[in-house]
Amino acid sequence: PDRHAALDRHKAELEAQVRARFTSREQIKALETIQAYRAYYKRFKKTYHVQLQLESVALKGRSIPRVAALVEAMFAAELQNQLLTAGHDLDVAQPPVGVDVARGTERYTRIDGQEQELKPGDMFIADAQGVLSSVIYGPDQRTRITSATRRVLFTVYAPPGIRESAVEQHLRDIQANVLLIAPEADTELLEVYVSA
Repeated sequence: PDRHAALDRHKAELEAQVRARFTSREQIKALETIQAYRAYYKRFKKTYHVQLQLESVALKGRSIPRVAALVEAMFAAELQNQLLTAGHDLDVAQPPVGVDVARGTERYTRIDGQEQELKPGDMFIADAQGVLSSVIYGPDQRTRITSATRRVLFTVYAPPGIRESAVEQHLRDIQANVLLIAPEADTELLEVYVSA
């Protein structure tokens, strides 16, 4: 659905917790998770956008953006755990799906419709048809979650410094958020993959 009352209540509680927990930008920047992503993004001269979203809610009183409920379920977990997540319509994705490091020649259409060439060294996820998302530039337009999405693939990017257990808990938090809006939903796979 576009909105769901149980998810709206959860988001309001989470926003209140975040505002009570963080009263300065320095507190947010000191988080282990934020430090790990800041180090990754710094290599590309970029700012970690989840940090900016957390600051926006905690320090500026803004709310989690209102979009499709499945996307809001993901955003709420991102705000709670600060872990970068992408969501894709699983029925549109073309198996196999895998993760790789960009050479800088890969191209895709971002969710905003703009063509993008990946930065060399950036992590990205692709299917048989092309790039689904990258850390620096975000999700693609082709597999974006829409009101017609019935099966979703949530992926979490974890640079060095993010513990496996944190990623697993984050996936479980997304799962719990989705169950608020779709109690009958089944999880086909919840797995953390570690690169060698």
